[in-house]
Amino acid sequence: MEHTAVAEHHEGGKKEVIRVTIILTVLTIIELALGFAMMGMENQRLRLAIKGAIVILMLSKAFYIVGYFMHLKHEVKNLIMTIVVPLFIFFWFIFSFLYDGNSFKNLKNTYDPYKKELSTTKAEKKEEAKEIKTDEKKKAVD
Repeated sequence: MEHTAVAEHHEGGKKEVIRVTIILTVLTIIELALGFAMMGMENQRLRLAIKGAIVILMLSKAFYIVGYFMHLKHEVKNLIMTIVVPLFIFFWFIFSFLYDGNSFKNLKNTYDPYKKELSTTKAEKKEEAKEIKTDEKKKAVD
């Protein structure tokens, strides 16, 4: 009787691994299809939406990998929270630092007159710049 319970548990575990593997394979194929569909796309909003969908699919794959293959699905809720909460805080830090850095870059270009002038003027071609410099040198010599 004990042997039958072990065999049933082994079969159930094997079926679960096969099911999760199939789910991960399907999610990967969907991600690849979305990535290939996005390659020649001109609409930037649609591209951004597809990228968001790919990120969501990747996070769901990470959930399955951590839950099943690292055996966290069957762990105590407190242990799961000690892993999930710091992960969300980490993502929040990355997002906030990137947002703050972009804000600093934009404000720096707005409030510093020298930076603002550099960011709004067009760059000269090298040949034109050389001609202008030689003209200025000639005028300085005269």
